[in-house]
Amino acid sequence: MTVVPFLRNRSAAAVVAGAAALAAAIGIAGDAIDERSDMREHAAAITGGDPARGEAMFIKYGCGSCHGLKHVRKATGAVGPPLDGIAIRALLAGRLDNNPDNLQAWIRDPQRVSPGTAMPDLDVGAGDARDISAFLYTRAE
Repeated sequence: MTVVPFLRNRSAAAVVAGAAALAAAIGIAGDAIDERSDMREHAAAITGGDPARGEAMFIKYGCGSCHGLKHVRKATGAVGPPLDGIAIRALLAGRLDNNPDNLQAWIRDPQRVSPGTAMPDLDVGAGDARDISAFLYTRAE
């Protein structure tokens, strides 16, 4: 009859360990959600754009046909560089300081910025460029 208390203690220990693991996972997920929210707020503040709308505009203009971007529908292109981590890069287009004004200029008129570049002029308006840049500045990884 000593087996039953042993199993009871193991079961209780397993429940406690499971609850602790669940609490840790919830805490980590909560931190990730907070970090993502903070990044979106920061991106909106520095660009004057809307990151959520920017993602939709990124898809609408077909940016993903040339640029890969993880977890973005239709962003599987391999012509231009992948855009994951663009928020923490030092340079844009291999020649511009990475700041919102330069990113928006590049998005709006890449041929003026770098004549002959493979990036096409898609006739992106100022508002859409702000939104796309806000979205891209949420991409730190």
